[in-house]
Amino acid sequence: MALVRIDRESDVTTITLTDAATRNTLSQAMLTQLRCAIEDVGQTDTLVVVLAAEGPVFSAGHNLGELVGISAPDARRLFEAAAATMAALHAIPQPVIARVQGPAFAAGCQLVASADLAIAAASASFALPGITRGLFCHTPLVAVSRAIAPKRALEMALTGTPIDAETAAQWGLVNRCVPDDQLDAAVDELVHRLTDTGSPYARGLGKRVFYDQAGLPEAQAYALAAPAIALNAILPDAQEGFASFVAKRAPQFTMGPHD
Repeated sequence: MALVRIDRESDVTTITLTDAATRNTLSQAMLTQLRCAIEDVGQTDTLVVVLAAEGPVFSAGHNLGELVGISAPDARRLFEAAAATMAALHAIPQPVIARVQGPAFAAGCQLVASADLAIAAASASFALPGITRGLFCHTPLVAVSRAIAPKRALEMALTGTPIDAETAAQWGLVNRCVPDDQLDAAVDELVHRLTDTGSPYARGLGKRVFYDQAGLPEAQAYALAAPAIALNAILPDAQEGFASFVAKRAPQFTMGPHD
C-alpha cells in the first residue's frame, strides 16, 4: 500500500503523506516509504522539496497501535527508523519546506522540526504529548530542542500541552503562521524565493555545512566552515557571482545541487 506520493512540477517536488485514515501516523511502513522518497528525490535535479500531508492532520506521530505489545528489538528498530528518516531530510541538498495544514504531534512535530523550513496554517497545532500516554518524547525532543529554546521544548515534552501555530512561529518551530486559505500561496512564495535566485550548488553545500557545524563549539564550527567557504569561493558558480557583481549584470549559475 502506497502511503507516500511524489509529485514534481517544474523545479519543485512535493512529497505527500497519504495515510489520512490513520491521521498520517508514522508507522514502520510509512517511515520506510517516506525515507525512500526523500532519498530518491534528493538524487534528482529538483531544486526544492515540499513535505505535505493529505487530510485534516499533518501527522499524529507514531502509530500507538503498533506499539502495543512491541518487543524491545522491534521498538528500537522503529525509533531508529524514525531517526534515519529525519536525518534523510538533512542529508539531501535541496531545501525542504514542511507545509503544515493541521496538527503535528509527537513524531509529526519532530518531522516539522527536522524540515529546513516550515509554513503553518493558523489552524495547525503542535505538541509532544507522549507523556500523557506514559512515553516521554525522547526522540522528537531531539529535533524540537534544536529548533526552539530548551525551556520551551521541555515545557512541550513535560506537559504534553499543544501550542498553536502562532506560538510555534513566535518560538521558531515554524518560519511563519498564515491564514488557512493563504497556506499554499505562502509556500509558493517561499519556493519562488528559493528557486528564482542563487546557486543550487551553493545552497546545498550551505545546508550540509550548517547541520554539520550546528551545536559544535565555536572554534570547531569555524574549523569546519572556513574550508567549506574557501572551496565554495573558487567554484564556477561563486566565480560567476563575483564577476557578474563587478560587471553589474545578473549572474548565470550553471551548477546543480549535485555538481
